[in-house]
Amino acid sequence: MSSPCAPVRRVGIFGGTHGNELSGVLLVGHWQQDGAEIQRPGVEVKPFLTNPRAVERCTRYIDCDLNRVFDPESLGRPVVEDIPYEVRRAQEINHIFGPKGSDDAYDLIFDLHNTTSNMGGTIILENSRDDFTIQMVHYIKNALAPEPCPVLLIEHPSLKYATTRSVAKHPVGKYQI
Repeated sequence: MSSPCAPVRRVGIFGGTHGNELSGVLLVGHWQQDGAEIQRPGVEVKPFLTNPRAVERCTRYIDCDLNRVFDPESLGRPVVEDIPYEVRRAQEINHIFGPKGSDDAYDLIFDLHNTTSNMGGTIILENSRDDFTIQMVHYIKNALAPEPCPVLLIEHPSLKYATTRSVAKHPVGKYQI
């Protein structure tokens, strides 16, 4: 029997990790203007534009893929003049929402993406042993029924993910066409 999960108190909603994926950008912008629909008593919900320079240029990234640089090497890199923009941005995000792997990290991060694949609204999970995210996915799937909401598990026993959402205790990706 698993132990009860700690209450979720801080939630980040990311849009614009890839600057050319505009659904999350538009939602985050809307919620930054009027966050009433995402606010809940006892929970801090922070909508956040993750890669503003790439969004401004409507391109996937500026120097490197932001969704691949949340590894210890990149997060620990010294800040120098020629550091890639997304590495510096990852460090800033880790400072605001982390630090990654710590008790102080945000409880949950939803990272909103688009895809040209025919996968509809899909939830991406990195860990099948995270009781909280499994229960949350069950809740979301029931709330959306009868509409389908596939879940893609990208778990690997020895891989440590370097995604934006990996900063949180419970990372969740959401892809939409």
